[in-house]
Amino acid sequence: MSRHTPIVLPVTALRPRLSPVPAPPRPLGGGVSDIPVITIGGGPVHLVDDRQARRLIMDATHAPDLPPLAVCSINLDHVHHFARATDDFGPDAPVRWLNLIDGAPIARQAERLTGIAYPRLAGSDLIGGILTDAAAAGLSVGVLGGSSEVTRALREALAAGWPGARFGGHWTPSREALSDRAGCAAVAGEIRAQGVDILLVCLGKPRQERWIAQNGPQTGATALLAFGAVVDFLAGRVSRAPRWVSQAGVEWMWRLMLEPRRLARRYLVQGPPAYVAVRRSHSSPRGHEPST
Repeated sequence: MSRHTPIVLPVTALRPRLSPVPAPPRPLGGGVSDIPVITIGGGPVHLVDDRQARRLIMDATHAPDLPPLAVCSINLDHVHHFARATDDFGPDAPVRWLNLIDGAPIARQAERLTGIAYPRLAGSDLIGGILTDAAAAGLSVGVLGGSSEVTRALREALAAGWPGARFGGHWTPSREALSDRAGCAAVAGEIRAQGVDILLVCLGKPRQERWIAQNGPQTGATALLAFGAVVDFLAGRVSRAPRWVSQAGVEWMWRLMLEPRRLARRYLVQGPPAYVAVRRSHSSPRGHEPST
């Protein structure tokens, strides 16, 4: 974490940006395999909007016999870590991956290739709506990652903002435990014992995606969301960028200003090569052709 003084964000500040639903959503009738996919930066990206993403997550919670749904955000940091890796984010993985457009460069490249402006779906923007859906369905939500110091704040945030959702627990294993197969298995077993339906995996890239791929099915959770800093947003330790900053596609500058020590390398050293990889993408999804 940064040594800078965090900016506290009230729980209620998360909610105006979202579109809550009054009742549990009904199944779409399709699954992740029915969503158009485009390859950007060497990996698959699903072309969905906010409503579709939330519905797919809720559908997963009603399909315990299927492999769990794993959701990750595709941005330049993701491309940096996974463009040349052997991780399987496709349909043959042990979990079903839903890969969401996150960063502005990913969204712009998707529009260049399809001619359609798909929305950015950052986990910090989606989480309020997802929790609203979870509360309406009476589901249990657990959190893996972050500091044990925020456990109380997480519990209070969930109770105050989404009283219908049950707080399933907060797990904060050490880096050593996360690097040990037996330690990870023990954590997964504890999560399963608590009956968690939706697990927020906030370990940072690439650890959170790889933890889900290796341990997700053992947790018993039907939806695992690799949402990084969401644990700190929910706990009120870090604020989202103002709307105009996000709309301008420069939220990375805002975060760099708040946490320069932690994020300088990511944005200033690792980011430019990943951006080049994104711009070199030429894949088109089913039913679309690249725009000219």
